[in-house]
Amino acid sequence: MSGEAFVVGTGLIGASIGAALRAAGWTAIGWDPSPDALEAAQKMGSLDDTAESVEDGAGADLVVLAAPVGAIVATLTDLSTDALVTDVAGVKASVVAAAAHLPHFVGGHPMAGRESSGPGAASAAMFQGASWILTTDGADTVDLDRMDAIVRSMGATPIRMAAARHDAAVAAVSHVPQVMASALVNLVATDIDALALAAGGFRDVTRIALSEPAWWTDILTANRADVAGLIRRLSADLSAWASLIAADDKQGVTAGLDSARATRRGLAPSVAAVQVLLEDRPGEIARVGNALAETGVDVRDLQLRHATRGGGGVLTLSVQPGQENALTEALQAEGFRLVP
Repeated sequence: MSGEAFVVGTGLIGASIGAALRAAGWTAIGWDPSPDALEAAQKMGSLDDTAESVEDGAGADLVVLAAPVGAIVATLTDLSTDALVTDVAGVKASVVAAAAHLPHFVGGHPMAGRESSGPGAASAAMFQGASWILTTDGADTVDLDRMDAIVRSMGATPIRMAAARHDAAVAAVSHVPQVMASALVNLVATDIDALALAAGGFRDVTRIALSEPAWWTDILTANRADVAGLIRRLSADLSAWASLIAADDKQGVTAGLDSARATRRGLAPSVAAVQVLLEDRPGEIARVGNALAETGVDVRDLQLRHATRGGGGVLTLSVQPGQENALTEALQAEGFRLVP
C-alpha cells in the first residue's frame, strides 16, 4: 500500500512517520506551524515536499496528525476530507470525539519515542518492533485494515483497542510513570549530596523526566481523570510501604518486593546480557560496532551507564540467548574488558 501522505506536525514523531512512510513507498508531504521544524524535516529526508497550510492536505490518500493532543483536537474540529485520517496522540477519547464527523478516521498511538524532541532526532526506524494502538471507536473495518497494513509497513505491531480502554491503560504504563519520574527528580533537586551519588538506577528510573514538558502537560491534563485516579491509588500504596518500613516489617517488605519482581520479570523478553567496560577515549563505541558487525548478533537492547564523573562507563548489550558467547569473544578480541 502506498500513495500520498500528508503529515501535519514535523517534530520527532511526525518526521519519523514521514521517513518511515517514504521508506515504505509513500510520497510524504508535510506542514508544521514552525518553518524551522518543517525545513529541518525536509533536509533530513522525512518529506518529499512541504505545504503552505493544513488545508493543502485535503486531497491526500492519508492524513497523519502528529501534534500535541490539544492541537490535534483543534485541527480535527475544522478538518474536512475524504482521506483516511489518523493521529498519534497519547490520549484517545477526546480525539475520537473530535473526529466523529470524518468519514474515514482511525485514531492511532505509536508507543515509541525519545526524550529528545524535534525532527533532528527523527528516524525511519523509530517504530521497528513498537506497539501501535489503533482505536476501534466508530471506525470502519476497511479503514482499520488499511491502517493495520500501513502500521505494519513501518515495522510496528498494530493493536486494536477502544479509546477509553487505551486511556486507562496508558495512564498506568506511561502517564503516571512520567509524573513519578518528575516528582522524584524534584524531590532530590536541592540535595547536592544525593545528586552527586545518583548513578545508573536513579538515572534509569528518572530518564523520562527529560521529556518535553509542554507535550506532557497537554497529555496529562487531557487524560486527567485516569491519571489523577491512579496517582491517588499510588499514593495510598506508597503510604502502605512507608508503614511497613517504619514498622520494621521485613516479611511485608519482602513480600512486596517479591511480587513486583515476579511481575517485572514477566514483562522482560528472554535475553542474555553482556556488559562491556568502556574507557574514556575516542573510538570505543566504534570498536563495539566492529564486534557487533563481526558476530551479527541480534541486539534487543543496549544501555550505557556513564561513570559518575563523566568519561567511560559500562555498556550493557542484551542479545538473544545463545549469542552471548560469540559476542563476548568478539569484544575480547577488540581488547575490551568485560564485567564478570
